[in-house]
Amino acid sequence: MGYAKERGKLEKLSTKVGALTIYDDKSLTIITDIFEQYSHSIRILKNKNNESFNDIYLNELQLVKTFKRALKLSEEGDRQDSFIKYRDALLAALNNAIAVTNESA
Repeated sequence: MGYAKERGKLEKLSTKVGALTIYDDKSLTIITDIFEQYSHSIRILKNKNNESFNDIYLNELQLVKTFKRALKLSEEGDRQDSFIKYRDALLAALNNAIAVTNESA
């Protein structure tokens, strides 16, 4: 059903997000872009196969958004920890989406 293109995008995003370790303006810009691309890919996959991707769209995407919001609202001293939690949540969501595309193919 054409999952290879989206899976390829998700795999590249997973590699990029895994390389982020330190909170700074550059890393924040990169992770924000990765989140937007992930969100867009999940919407596309949900529209292709609602049964397989609706749970990811409703739950995992919202969880990542929660960590993104927590980073935005965190105090200066807590930003590194919040950034790592956001990165880890996004990485887990990306890896789960890749696994589901493999199962659905």
